[in-house]
Amino acid sequence: MAADFRHETERLVLRDWREEDWALFWEGTNTPAVMEWLGGVCDEAKRLAAQERLLSYQRDHGHTFWAVERKEDGAILGFCGLKRCNQAGGPVGEMEVGWRLREDAWGKGYAKEAAMASLDLAFDRFGAEQVIALTVEPNAASWGLMKRLGMERRADLDIASSDFGADLIIVYSIAREAWKQIHG
Repeated sequence: MAADFRHETERLVLRDWREEDWALFWEGTNTPAVMEWLGGVCDEAKRLAAQERLLSYQRDHGHTFWAVERKEDGAILGFCGLKRCNQAGGPVGEMEVGWRLREDAWGKGYAKEAAMASLDLAFDRFGAEQVIALTVEPNAASWGLMKRLGMERRADLDIASSDFGADLIIVYSIAREAWKQIHG
């Protein structure tokens, strides 16, 4: 069995999920504001299906959207990490970075810190040549972070879908070479 995944940043720990994390994760993130562009608040069936998907990504690929724990107090702030894109109509199989943090963690740089660590891992540990990120146009906070990470808009990869409360899922990407130039 592989060792448990754990990666530390200055303020955060990205790590494998523990059973006790789920209730805290859902309590903090299954809110109208957090879920506005993610298909809306989830009922129990959707929560359980999402948990199983996250665990299956770890089993199948060695990475997932990991639990994000704040070092200072051990609080579960949400998730961030890597998966293989499985969005119907999208660039299926491409490495995808994603994040979801509870509202009281917004605007503090946690998402950027966790996403930068995830992108480093994508290129250095998991051998990605390119990493994509998906959002919807009205979610300016999400695509704004994608731009701050050095990702570029990829309209050629956009996905016509209303799965997330808008008519179009927009795609950003960054190649290994570009990431290394920006972030060493």
